[in-house]
Amino acid sequence: MSRLKEAYFKKIQSELKKTLGIKNSFALPRLKKVVLNIGIGQAKGNPKFEEIARETLSTITGQKPAPRKAKKAVSGFKIREGDKVGLVATLRGDKMYDFVDRLINIVLPRMRDFRGIDIKCFDNKGNLTLGISEQIIFPEITHEKAEIIHGLSITIVTTARDTREAKALMKELGFPIKGEIVIKKG
Repeated sequence: MSRLKEAYFKKIQSELKKTLGIKNSFALPRLKKVVLNIGIGQAKGNPKFEEIARETLSTITGQKPAPRKAKKAVSGFKIREGDKVGLVATLRGDKMYDFVDRLINIVLPRMRDFRGIDIKCFDNKGNLTLGISEQIIFPEITHEKAEIIHGLSITIVTTARDTREAKALMKELGFPIKGEIVIKKG
Protein backbone atom coordinates (compact mmCIF):
# COMPACT_ATOMS: atom_id res chain seq x y z
CA MET A 1 0.00 0.00 0.00
CA SER A 2 1.15 3.50 -0.79
CA ARG A 3 2.53 5.59 2.06
CA LEU A 4 0.00 8.39 1.52
CA LYS A 5 -2.92 5.96 1.15
CA GLU A 6 -1.97 4.26 4.41
CA ALA A 7 -1.69 7.64 6.14
CA TYR A 8 -5.11 8.65 4.81
CA PHE A 9 -6.86 5.59 6.24
CA LYS A 10 -4.97 5.53 9.56
CA LYS A 11 -4.56 9.19 10.48
CA ILE A 12 -6.08 11.69 8.06
CA GLN A 13 -9.62 10.29 8.19
CA SER A 14 -9.84 10.79 11.94
CA GLU A 15 -8.50 14.34 11.62
CA LEU A 16 -11.04 15.14 8.90
CA LYS A 17 -13.87 13.80 11.08
CA LYS A 18 -12.89 16.24 13.81
CA THR A 19 -12.27 19.18 11.46
CA LEU A 20 -15.36 18.84 9.27
CA GLY A 21 -17.71 17.42 11.91
CA ILE A 22 -18.62 14.40 9.78
CA LYS A 23 -19.22 11.14 11.65
CA ASN A 24 -19.53 8.70 8.74
CA SER A 25 -16.20 7.63 7.19
CA PHE A 26 -17.79 7.10 3.78
CA ALA A 27 -19.00 10.72 3.68
CA LEU A 28 -15.47 12.09 4.12
CA PRO A 29 -13.76 13.62 1.08
CA ARG A 30 -11.06 11.53 -0.59
CA LEU A 31 -9.01 11.50 -3.77
CA LYS A 32 -10.83 10.15 -6.82
CA LYS A 33 -8.32 10.55 -9.68
CA VAL A 34 -5.45 12.69 -10.97
CA VAL A 35 -5.49 13.92 -14.57
CA LEU A 36 -2.34 15.23 -16.28
CA ASN A 37 -2.63 17.23 -19.53
CA ILE A 38 -0.11 18.58 -22.01
CA GLY A 39 -1.21 20.80 -24.88
CA ILE A 40 0.63 19.95 -28.10
CA GLY A 41 -0.37 22.91 -30.23
CA GLN A 42 3.33 23.60 -30.89
CA ALA A 43 3.61 20.28 -32.73
CA LYS A 44 2.59 21.87 -36.06
CA GLY A 45 5.71 24.04 -36.10
CA ASN A 46 7.93 21.42 -34.48
CA PRO A 47 6.97 17.80 -35.26
CA LYS A 48 9.36 16.45 -32.62
CA PHE A 49 7.44 18.25 -29.84
CA GLU A 50 4.63 15.67 -29.75
CA GLU A 51 7.14 12.85 -29.31
CA ILE A 52 8.93 14.72 -26.49
CA ALA A 53 5.63 15.52 -24.73
CA ARG A 54 4.48 11.89 -25.03
CA GLU A 55 7.76 10.63 -23.57
CA THR A 56 7.61 13.20 -20.74
CA LEU A 57 4.08 12.27 -19.74
CA SER A 58 4.75 8.53 -19.89
CA THR A 59 7.91 8.95 -17.78
CA ILE A 60 6.11 11.02 -15.14
CA THR A 61 3.00 8.84 -14.88
CA GLY A 62 4.30 5.39 -15.75
CA GLN A 63 1.59 4.82 -18.35
CA LYS A 64 0.97 5.65 -21.99
CA PRO A 65 -0.85 8.98 -22.53
CA ALA A 66 -3.95 9.16 -24.73
CA PRO A 67 -4.15 11.76 -27.51
CA ARG A 68 -6.99 14.31 -27.54
CA LYS A 69 -8.36 15.62 -30.82
CA ALA A 70 -10.01 18.96 -31.59
CA LYS A 71 -13.80 18.79 -31.64
CA LYS A 72 -14.16 21.95 -33.72
CA ALA A 73 -12.07 23.85 -36.23
CA VAL A 74 -10.72 27.18 -34.94
CA SER A 75 -9.29 29.31 -37.74
CA GLY A 76 -7.62 31.80 -35.38
CA PHE A 77 -5.44 29.03 -33.97
CA LYS A 78 -5.07 27.20 -37.31
CA ILE A 79 -6.70 24.09 -35.86
CA ARG A 80 -8.88 21.78 -37.92
CA GLU A 81 -11.43 19.35 -36.60
CA GLY A 82 -9.68 16.09 -35.73
CA ASP A 83 -6.18 17.58 -35.22
CA LYS A 84 -4.28 16.35 -32.17
CA VAL A 85 -4.32 19.15 -29.60
CA GLY A 86 -3.25 17.43 -26.39
CA LEU A 87 -2.15 14.38 -24.45
CA VAL A 88 -3.82 13.18 -21.27
CA ALA A 89 -3.05 10.55 -18.63
CA THR A 90 -5.41 9.62 -15.80
CA LEU A 91 -4.12 8.04 -12.60
CA ARG A 92 -6.26 6.09 -10.14
CA GLY A 93 -5.63 3.81 -7.17
CA ASP A 94 -2.11 3.22 -5.90
CA LYS A 95 -0.47 5.05 -8.83
CA MET A 96 -2.53 8.11 -7.96
CA TYR A 97 -1.51 8.07 -4.30
CA ASP A 98 2.17 7.54 -5.23
CA PHE A 99 2.02 10.45 -7.69
CA VAL A 100 0.36 12.81 -5.18
CA ASP A 101 2.94 11.82 -2.55
CA ARG A 102 5.79 12.65 -4.96
CA LEU A 103 4.05 15.87 -5.97
CA ILE A 104 3.75 17.09 -2.37
CA ASN A 105 7.18 16.02 -1.10
CA ILE A 106 9.48 16.32 -4.11
CA VAL A 107 8.03 18.28 -7.04
CA LEU A 108 6.38 21.30 -5.40
CA PRO A 109 9.43 22.15 -3.24
CA ARG A 110 11.56 22.10 -6.42
CA MET A 111 9.45 24.78 -8.13
CA ARG A 112 11.15 28.10 -8.61
CA ASP A 113 9.76 30.90 -6.39
CA PHE A 114 7.11 28.61 -4.93
CA ARG A 115 5.32 30.04 -1.91
CA GLY A 116 2.35 27.71 -1.68
CA ILE A 117 -0.78 26.80 -3.62
CA ASP A 118 -3.20 29.69 -3.99
CA ILE A 119 -6.75 29.14 -2.76
CA LYS A 120 -7.99 30.27 -6.20
CA CYS A 121 -6.71 26.97 -7.67
CA PHE A 122 -9.77 25.20 -6.22
CA ASP A 123 -13.01 25.08 -8.19
CA ASN A 124 -16.51 25.00 -6.71
CA LYS A 125 -16.75 21.22 -7.04
CA GLY A 126 -13.78 20.58 -4.75
CA ASN A 127 -11.08 19.90 -7.36
CA LEU A 128 -7.56 21.33 -7.40
CA THR A 129 -5.88 22.35 -10.66
CA LEU A 130 -2.19 23.21 -10.81
CA GLY A 131 -0.26 24.57 -13.76
CA ILE A 132 3.37 23.52 -13.99
CA SER A 133 5.43 25.73 -16.30
CA GLU A 134 8.50 23.48 -16.63
CA GLN A 135 8.47 19.70 -16.76
CA ILE A 136 12.07 19.49 -15.50
CA ILE A 137 10.99 19.93 -11.87
CA PHE A 138 10.02 16.25 -11.90
CA PRO A 139 13.00 14.14 -10.80
CA GLU A 140 12.33 11.53 -13.52
CA ILE A 141 13.03 14.08 -16.26
CA THR A 142 16.71 14.79 -16.80
CA HIS A 143 18.05 17.94 -18.44
CA GLU A 144 19.47 15.82 -21.28
CA LYS A 145 16.02 14.40 -22.09
CA ALA A 146 14.36 17.80 -21.90
CA GLU A 147 15.24 19.23 -25.29
CA ILE A 148 12.18 21.48 -25.26
CA ILE A 149 10.88 23.02 -22.04
CA HIS A 150 7.10 22.80 -21.82
CA GLY A 151 4.40 22.88 -19.18
CA LEU A 152 1.58 20.66 -18.06
CA SER A 153 -1.54 20.90 -15.96
CA ILE A 154 -2.43 18.61 -13.09
CA THR A 155 -6.03 18.26 -11.90
CA ILE A 156 -6.67 16.44 -8.64
CA VAL A 157 -10.30 15.32 -8.56
CA THR A 158 -11.84 14.67 -5.14
CA THR A 159 -15.17 13.44 -3.81
CA ALA A 160 -15.55 16.64 -1.76
CA ARG A 161 -18.95 18.30 -1.98
CA ASP A 162 -17.60 21.84 -1.85
CA THR A 163 -14.43 23.90 -1.69
CA ARG A 164 -14.36 23.91 2.11
CA GLU A 165 -14.10 20.10 2.31
CA ALA A 166 -11.54 19.97 -0.51
CA LYS A 167 -9.29 22.53 1.18
CA ALA A 168 -9.45 20.61 4.46
CA LEU A 169 -8.55 17.36 2.65
CA MET A 170 -5.61 18.93 0.79
CA LYS A 171 -4.32 20.57 3.97
CA GLU A 172 -4.42 17.21 5.81
CA LEU A 173 -2.70 15.43 2.91
CA GLY A 174 0.18 17.90 3.21
CA PHE A 175 -0.33 20.33 0.35
CA PRO A 176 1.27 23.72 1.11
CA ILE A 177 -1.79 25.93 0.76
CA LYS A 178 -1.23 29.68 0.86
CA GLY A 179 -3.81 31.84 2.59
CA GLU A 180 -6.30 31.30 5.36
CA ILE A 181 -8.67 28.37 5.20
CA VAL A 182 -11.84 29.08 7.10
CA ILE A 183 -13.63 25.87 8.06
CA LYS A 184 -17.07 26.30 9.52
CA LYS A 185 -19.13 23.35 10.65
CA GLY A 186 -22.50 22.93 8.99
